[in-house]
Amino acid sequence: MDTAAEERAFSIPMRTRFRDVTTREGVLVRGPAGWGEFSPFPEYPPRECARWWAACYEAAVLGWPAPVRDTIPVNVTVPAVDPEHAARIVTDSDCTTAKVKVAQVGQDPAEDVDRVAAVRDALGRDGRIRIDANGAWDRDTAVRMLGRLGPFELEYVEQPCAAVEDLAHVRRRSSVPVAADESIRRAEDPMRVRSAGAADIVVLKAQPLGGVRSALRVAEACGLPVVVSSAVETSVGLAAGAALAAALPELPYACGLATMQLLSADVCAEPLSPVGGRLPVRRPEVDEHRLCAVETRSPTPARRMAEARRIWHQEHTDPSPHGL
Repeated sequence: MDTAAEERAFSIPMRTRFRDVTTREGVLVRGPAGWGEFSPFPEYPPRECARWWAACYEAAVLGWPAPVRDTIPVNVTVPAVDPEHAARIVTDSDCTTAKVKVAQVGQDPAEDVDRVAAVRDALGRDGRIRIDANGAWDRDTAVRMLGRLGPFELEYVEQPCAAVEDLAHVRRRSSVPVAADESIRRAEDPMRVRSAGAADIVVLKAQPLGGVRSALRVAEACGLPVVVSSAVETSVGLAAGAALAAALPELPYACGLATMQLLSADVCAEPLSPVGGRLPVRRPEVDEHRLCAVETRSPTPARRMAEARRIWHQEHTDPSPHGL
């Protein structure tokens, strides 16, 4: 990318702790196609961050494939909060599907049960509930907890265990469908999930997979139903997720793209937020005043991006996501 391209680092506090993250940091990059976002989580090493750079490059320079739909059904995301707060999050949304975070470090399993119960009451019997353990359970705990949570009619459980072999074990022992997330986006071989019989559904995220085109290739190779989810990004990053969901041939599940409410601010005057439980497929404009309000002088985001970009260019003659 042209070194003269505009690059702006940001830091935005989360409204609620999410996956032990309290602040989202990253860099926005403006190129000929628009703005791209680079915002890997703090624990991601440089080589994994290189995929996030590829997604940023795609958004800023190449643009995205043509959509086949103009709105996306979305779920509301419920962090590991108390039951009252969980119910309020659901009722304040227009969504009929909720993804509930479970297996939070330091919480008792009974808190997960109470949270899911509160969400079921808030949604009613016709609403859909999916839970996400972020790989925190071992296989026996996962089977046991799905037995306790099964009566709430779960749509699926996302990444109950970290290892692919454990996902396959849980899938054999439980009637709750299994969705793979980290086993796809953080894996050297995303296809291993399918060959191991470890999932019924795959969760795809544009940034960790190297962009929309790369994620579409993963979806085609996996041959499983897809749920598109966000990486808790600004509206710039969410637009890439919406572009991915809009380009999929089929979209049988609500997507995890209604995450703007998790951030205390955004960089766009009209944030990418759902209306009536659906997210419009559009590319929101970055607002200079809002961007200035969250801009950071910390050198860390820019330094991480420079290292990710260096690694990507070393490994690919063409720095675009086409070579992923």
